[in-house]
Amino acid sequence: RDFSVRVHVANHSPYIKNRRINKSQCVAQNNFFTVKQMESLYSLPFYLFEVPNLKLKRPSWLHQPSAMTVFSFVLLSYFLVTGGIIYDVIVEPPSVGSTTDEHGHSRPVAFMPYRVNGQYIMEGLASSFLFTIGGLGFIIMDQTHTSGKPKLNKILLIAMGFIFIVVSFFTTWIFMRMKLPGYLQP
Repeated sequence: RDFSVRVHVANHSPYIKNRRINKSQCVAQNNFFTVKQMESLYSLPFYLFEVPNLKLKRPSWLHQPSAMTVFSFVLLSYFLVTGGIIYDVIVEPPSVGSTTDEHGHSRPVAFMPYRVNGQYIMEGLASSFLFTIGGLGFIIMDQTHTSGKPKLNKILLIAMGFIFIVVSFFTTWIFMRMKLPGYLQP
């Protein structure tokens, strides 16, 4: 196939309106190094060092993890990252806070009020749990599209996924209103 393109050359002679160039010329004109220069640059260490001839075998106990193992690892890391584990390690906030009521008694508080960019450890874990439940709701609803499931199972999966998503959304909204009173109010 001919991959040539037509290019309008404005800064050259007024007599040359269009000029045909091929794809490699177009790529070479836009790059700082040409392909030959990059190959010589990458092959330079192989002129200095000799690559060892190793015969490595994979250990017999090392197997590819199952899909559910990978999914569990990704879900756990999602739970920890959305829970603010990095923030908790750096800032070291308390697990719960405390406030004094009108009678002078100390009461525990789960949410750090009026601070969007600050959190207690339990607040992060509770929010992360809700985010994970909402994500699992979408995963459960996606499982309804696999073939071979009875209709009752599909209906139950759709209902369970929908309930997970709705509960996660509204509870997170309530958490946000507890953190910032008057949030999304007219």
